[in-house]
Amino acid sequence: MSKEYPPHHIPVLLDATLAQLDPKAGESYLDLTAGYGGHAGEVLKRTENYTGSVLVDRDDYAIEHLSELKAKGVRLMHTDFEAAATQLAEEGQAFDLILIDLGVSSPQLDQGERGFSFTHDGPLDMRMDRRQLMSAHDLVNGASHKELTRIIHEYGEEPYRLAERTAQAIVDNRPFKTTAALATLLAENHRGKRTRIHPATRTFQALRIAVNDELGQVERTLPLLPKLLNKGGRVGVISFHSLEDRLVKRFFKGQFENGLEAELAPVTKKPIPGATEDVHNPRSRSAKLRVAVKK
Repeated sequence: MSKEYPPHHIPVLLDATLAQLDPKAGESYLDLTAGYGGHAGEVLKRTENYTGSVLVDRDDYAIEHLSELKAKGVRLMHTDFEAAATQLAEEGQAFDLILIDLGVSSPQLDQGERGFSFTHDGPLDMRMDRRQLMSAHDLVNGASHKELTRIIHEYGEEPYRLAERTAQAIVDNRPFKTTAALATLLAENHRGKRTRIHPATRTFQALRIAVNDELGQVERTLPLLPKLLNKGGRVGVISFHSLEDRLVKRFFKGQFENGLEAELAPVTKKPIPGATEDVHNPRSRSAKLRVAVKK
């Protein structure tokens, strides 16, 4: 796949993010999931502090697309957000604004070669960082029935019996090479009423989360955020499913309940839903934005 393809990516909850983070001239910015720069570009237009800002992504296509901002002085880090947060904290770096957008980017979903989507046929991959060894192909064709059941149940939030049956169908029909082949099996294995949600949706989500250790990354990164914020600094987290949002909610709530010892205070009492803003962007419907400030 050429790196010259035009990335079609609409930043989710952009207006709400700008309103809640309220970037001001001179403030430093850390984007731990910069993607194709939709949020970062607008924040940096307001802060005009390129040399004091850091953009992170583990996708090499995203990093190459961010080269224009690098030319203006922004520091780019080609790694996952946990590794970046850990390194920056060890360096003693702190920022006025931090954003973590936990969603999969539209180019990742739209390019069949990346293997994220069941609507665009391609090899079973799903790696956000293509330098990573394990792919969805390895997981689907190598994991035990017990492990696949756990992944589909926990990360896909499927009822246990359905997850068990889905895992058995995968094991019985291995090997799989393409997303279309796996999606066809999942559709054929589906029982019950048909809904607007494709039968492969939850299993594909589960596999992607497992391949990229998405929940583990979130869980280990959240405690680092207070160290990375200046006093009065704001952090926003955009999540796309209940598993992510639950971790963010618990962390912010736990900070608040710690009282005088809390380092972060929630700015948004309830999450701001993507559906309120991005009515023409179907991928934003499940998005939720939570924001906190360092006291």
